[in-house]
Amino acid sequence: MPAVSVIMNCLNGGPELAGALESVRRQTFQDFEIIFWDNGSTDGSADVARAFGPQLHYFRGKETVPLGAARNLALAQSRGRYVAFLDCDDLWLPEKLEKQVALFEAAPRVGLVCTDTEIMEKGRVLSRVFAQSAPGRGMVFAELMARQWISMSSAMLRREALESVAPAGGEGGEAEDGAPRWFDESLNVCEEADLFYRVAHDWELDYIDEPLTVWRVHGGNTTFRKFGQFADETLRILEKHRSLYPGYDAEHADLVGLLTRRAAFQKAVALWREGRNAEAREAVRPWRASSPKYRLFWAATYLPGSCFDVAARAYFALPAFLRR
Repeated sequence: MPAVSVIMNCLNGGPELAGALESVRRQTFQDFEIIFWDNGSTDGSADVARAFGPQLHYFRGKETVPLGAARNLALAQSRGRYVAFLDCDDLWLPEKLEKQVALFEAAPRVGLVCTDTEIMEKGRVLSRVFAQSAPGRGMVFAELMARQWISMSSAMLRREALESVAPAGGEGGEAEDGAPRWFDESLNVCEEADLFYRVAHDWELDYIDEPLTVWRVHGGNTTFRKFGQFADETLRILEKHRSLYPGYDAEHADLVGLLTRRAAFQKAVALWREGRNAEAREAVRPWRASSPKYRLFWAATYLPGSCFDVAARAYFALPAFLRR
């Protein structure tokens, strides 16, 4: 059995796929397998993947499915005692796996280890995830939900933690064939965060304070363009936690308020992008004066929605305190 299963889900990985695979090949820790799940690519991704060698196990789905479902299908093929994720447009630095495995081996109650991540566009570093949102160690469920610091391609999970957490829930959370569903297949943009939250509720988290992951962003990244879905799914995750964890509202009252405000902001951004500027301002009116973030957004809504892409990039380049 390999120590680490590297999960790669691909749908037309394009020219960036070769670089992602090469960053795995260069790892100083070589006890790994790659579970490569092709979700119906029509470009040359299959040929690029198969050229990697015997450590890569290639699978192709019968049909293209949502990402959460594709991740579940890939996970079901994995065997490692640790599971890492690498999206096809991201990169790892050579010591990533080695340092994460060493931390796991020294701390049996740690269920998830991430690394700092450089956010890069067209070869230029925009920022680092830990500079935006300081990570926490230990039992940090509420802190993680308040300020998400785990980028998908930086995450590594202990298999025991993965298999022990509360069910994914939602539509597709339990399959008729009895196969496990770690990712909630009813979620489309928050499926990974939802899993990380459930792990954090029951297990300790830790991190490597080095930028060992590179997240290459571009115009198609859902993080930049699907704010309305983020709003809906934030509220659905909140309702899920209320059903999974008794006494949630009393124990996490501040967090419930924060998530409610966050969903309102995300919805307002989506409305602005659609040109519904007045509705966007109304969505955040209760919190207009609560922080620089809301005041900046309020001013932005007097610009046309066509300014969204420029504003999104400017937003992620702001100092962290202005985005909280």
